[in-house]
Amino acid sequence: MKLYNTLTRKKDDFTPRFEGKVSMYTCGPTVYHYAHIGNLRSYIMEDVLEKYFRYAGYDVKRVMNITDVGHLTSDGDTGDDKMLKGAKREHKSVMEIAEFYTKAFFEDCKKLNIKTPDVVEPATSCIDEFIRVIGALIEKGYAYEAGGNVYFDTSKLDKYYVFNDFKEEDLAVGVREGVEEDSNKRNKADFALWFTKSKFDDQELKWDSPWGVGYPGWHIECSCISMKNLGEYLDIHCGGIDNAFPHHTNEIAQSEAYLGHDWCNYWFHVHHLNTEGGKMSKSKGEFLTVSLLEEKGYDPLVYRFFCLQSHYRKSLVFSWENLDNAKLAYEKLAAKIAGILDGTGEIDEAKSAELKKKFTDAMDNDLNTALAITAVYDVLKADVSNAAKLALIKDFDKVLSLGLIEAAEKISAKADGEDVLPDEVAALAEQRKAARKEKNFALADELRDKITALGYVITETREGTKITRK
Repeated sequence: MKLYNTLTRKKDDFTPRFEGKVSMYTCGPTVYHYAHIGNLRSYIMEDVLEKYFRYAGYDVKRVMNITDVGHLTSDGDTGDDKMLKGAKREHKSVMEIAEFYTKAFFEDCKKLNIKTPDVVEPATSCIDEFIRVIGALIEKGYAYEAGGNVYFDTSKLDKYYVFNDFKEEDLAVGVREGVEEDSNKRNKADFALWFTKSKFDDQELKWDSPWGVGYPGWHIECSCISMKNLGEYLDIHCGGIDNAFPHHTNEIAQSEAYLGHDWCNYWFHVHHLNTEGGKMSKSKGEFLTVSLLEEKGYDPLVYRFFCLQSHYRKSLVFSWENLDNAKLAYEKLAAKIAGILDGTGEIDEAKSAELKKKFTDAMDNDLNTALAITAVYDVLKADVSNAAKLALIKDFDKVLSLGLIEAAEKISAKADGEDVLPDEVAALAEQRKAARKEKNFALADELRDKITALGYVITETREGTKITRK
C-alpha cells in the first residue's frame, strides 16, 4: 500500500512500526458549533483509510481528540477562543456547548457511516498530562515562561518547518489580517503551551498549574492525547491540510523535543472542500451541515459518495448541481444493484479474485476511492453470477460504507409495492407511535402535522397506522 506522506512529500510504502498493528491519530473537532460538510470531508476520508487498514488485515487502534478548551482562531495564538465564542452566542456554559456539539458531531458521523474511533478523548480530561509534558519541556530547555505564559522555543530545533521549507519572513506577524504580535515570544515562530494571562476576562475553564491558574494552548493537546493512548511512537497522523501548519508542525516540534526521538512516520492530509466562492467556513455564506442536506432532500450517504468520487488530495468544489449529479449517479448505481439482489448462481473464485484486485489496486494506490467506485461498476458489468456480484459489492462496501445494498433493497421493496418511508418520516412516525402509547395526544397531533407537511398521509386502520405519500 502506498500513501502520500506530507512529511516526505511523496508516495511512500506504508509500513507500520510493529508488524500487523497500526496506531492512528485523528485531529478531532472543536465542539463550539455544528460541523460543516467541509470539516466532514476529512472525517469521511480518514474513516475510509481506517476501514481499509482493517480490510487489509491490520489491527488498528485509532484515537481522536475533542477540543473543548484552548483553541484560538488564529495561527498566532491570538483572536477569539472558539469555545468561549460558542458559549456567548448561545448563553450557555462552555461545557454545555461542548456536550451538545460533541453529541451533534457523532450524530452526523453516524448518518455518514463514519465509524467512531476506538478512543475519543476530550482535552479537558487530560489537563494533568498537559502540565506534566510542559514541565518536562521547560526542564529540557525547549520551553520558557514569559509574561505569565509558557512558550515553546522553536530556535532550539535544528529544523522547525518540516512540511514546507518556509522562510521566517514569509510568516512574519502582520502578513495576515487579524494576527497580532505577541511581545512575550522570543521568536516569531514560538507558540503558546499554557496561558495564565488570559486575554479573556470571563475565561470559564481554568486550572491550577506550576505557572499559575490558566489553560492549555491548542497544540499541546493532540501530542499528549496521542502519547497517552498510543505510546511514544505513532504510525499515522491524519487531519485537514489546513492543520499541517502550524498545528501539526507544532505537534511534531513539542512531541519530539519531549520524547527525544522521531515520533510519527506518516502524515495524511485531506484537502479542502470549496464552494464556488472559495474555502468553506462557518462564518461566510450558507452554513452547510448534514442537517441542511437532509432538509433539502439529500441522503447523507449521497454526500459521502460525492466525496469518494474525488481524490482526497484534490480540492473538491461543492455546488448543489454537483451534489445533484452525485445523487443521480448514486441512485442509478443502487438501482443496478437492486437488479442482482436475488443472488443467484455459483461464485467463480478466480474471476472474483480478479475483480477484487481492481478494487485493492485502487485503494493501495494512495487511497484512490474514485477508481475503487469504478471497480464497483466493473463488478456489475462483469460476466459473473449475481451471487458473485453481490458478494463483491458487500465486500467493497466494508470500506466504502456507502450503504449500497441497503439502498438497493429500498428500491426493490418500492418496486414490490411497499412504500418505503424516508428516514425523517420514519423517525417522526416512531415518535408519534411512542407519544400515542404514552397518551400524549397533543404531541402525537403535532407529529402528525409534521409528517403531513412532508407530503405524507396518515391513516389509522385495524391493521395499524398506514403512512403513504400524498
